[in-house]
Amino acid sequence: MITRARRSSPAACLLVALTAGLSACGSGGVEQTGTLAAPGQADGAYTYDEALAPIGAEMTVNSTPAEGGTMVELTVSGFEPNREYGAHTHVNPCGETGDAAGAHFQNEQDPVKPSVDPAFANPANEIWLDLTTDAEGAGSATAEVRFGFAERAPGSVVVHEMGTKTGPGEAGTAGGRLACLTVAFEQTAG
Repeated sequence: MITRARRSSPAACLLVALTAGLSACGSGGVEQTGTLAAPGQADGAYTYDEALAPIGAEMTVNSTPAEGGTMVELTVSGFEPNREYGAHTHVNPCGETGDAAGAHFQNEQDPVKPSVDPAFANPANEIWLDLTTDAEGAGSATAEVRFGFAERAPGSVVVHEMGTKTGPGEAGTAGGRLACLTVAFEQTAG
């Protein structure tokens, strides 16, 4: 139910850049942490399936602009152990239902909705953060994309019930929406 946001310091940005092998950092970044709560009690961090994304589980998203792109990291704890989850950035903030987050954020927007065309629904045009939890229900994933958020930025990260599919007609699909964290991504050139 509690969410915390903070801008990353230049030193933290440099550490991420060095660790990931990026050549330079942008100006700051965003870190958002939320503790999952049921709709009606949530304040930016929602669970829509208490068995797979329990109340009290945590999600943290770090977004760091870098020269030529953006790095996004998702870390979860308290989720179901030893399980694969799909996760993506979405266009809207979270809401009372999983559908409130809207479609996947795409750098180049597919004119057809829902987007299941691999030309648009792919990890180079979207931000995919699929992860597998360990025996304690913790896991993390990092995605580096070659675009920034010049005109618009994502509004949330949604965790889905299964890993993301890549085939024609199902590209980008990952099953039901289990949890959502509203993230104040910065608009940057990337």
